Amino acid sequence: MGKSFSESYKEAGVDITAGYKAVELMKEHVARTMVFGGSEDIGGFGGLYGLDLAGISQPVLVSGTDGVGTKLKMAFLMDKHDTVGIDCVAMCVNDILCVGAKPLFFLDYIAVGKNYPEKVAMIVKGVAEGCIQSEAALIGGETAEMPGFYGEDEYDLAGFAVGIVDKSKILRKETVEAGDVLIALPSSGVHSNGFSLVRKVLDVENEDIQKPLEELGGKSVGETLLTPTKIYVKPMTRLLGQVQVKSVAHITGGGFYENIPRSLPSGIGVRIQRKNVRVLPIFDLIAERGGIPERDMFNTFNMGVGMTAIVSAADADRALEILKEEGEDAYILGDVVQSEESVEIC
Repeated sequence: MGKSFSESYKEAGVDITAGYKAVELMKEHVARTMVFGGSEDIGGFGGLYGLDLAGISQPVLVSGTDGVGTKLKMAFLMDKHDTVGIDCVAMCVNDILCVGAKPLFFLDYIAVGKNYPEKVAMIVKGVAEGCIQSEAALIGGETAEMPGFYGEDEYDLAGFAVGIVDKSKILRKETVEAGDVLIALPSSGVHSNGFSLVRKVLDVENEDIQKPLEELGGKSVGETLLTPTKIYVKPMTRLLGQVQVKSVAHITGGGFYENIPRSLPSGIGVRIQRKNVRVLPIFDLIAERGGIPERDMFNTFNMGVGMTAIVSAADADRALEILKEEGEDAYILGDVVQSEESVEIC
């Protein structure tokens, strides 16, 4: 039986043999994630995962899906494609952490204008690295070649993760009360939100984004903006297992004012001391170049805080100790108060 090949389809812009080569090149990256419970049978019609329910009495599956957004434009400009996959995984697994779930597996979707197998393999390399950081298996995905829809050097990247949590351990924001403490886990940078504004303000398509800047500690704008989204699975999984965490928020698009309220019950707010927020230099640069009011900055970007966790005041010191043992320079961001105003930065 001959190999699959269509000259007519190739003339229309879709080379199915390039797809086969891409799959072969990505297999080594996918294989690195199989230690987390996946099946190595890549290329079938469905991804397989062996579910271990030891110690879980009422298993609840939790899913999250997202893409990388216009941050991909930075990858195109820098011609660097091995980190955006980390962003894709991070945006999904960090979300399901907010329920108290541990990620199990991930699937990706890559749509390209033209299938360059080596480039696709680099994208998947990043996805696999994100899965390793998340202790999740990359059990499948899809690569679609779409000439005429995307430019030849363009692509889009999205995916979804599935995790698991025992029903009794699902985080419930109703347990949050005045007197609790809000803990900040630092971000690695802009992460994967607000890039439409970032690209406009920093004029990335016309400026020299590879020039080192003193304001960014000697790093370039391009390098700084492409820094992958931090994945919080390992430190948060340990924290969730050792301290009673009441609520968690992933600080994504909408910043403090949109995301922190999602982790609070009605009538409860957080009071944050502005001086406590460890704002990263890239945000100061964006605010300065764009003349953006501080309120808008905190309502668009993570401002140096990628995730927040709420614990009782009695558990705060232990929570910080655990996070620091896991390499997170976590700190007290604010207090939980009785208030109709969900977020107050003063």
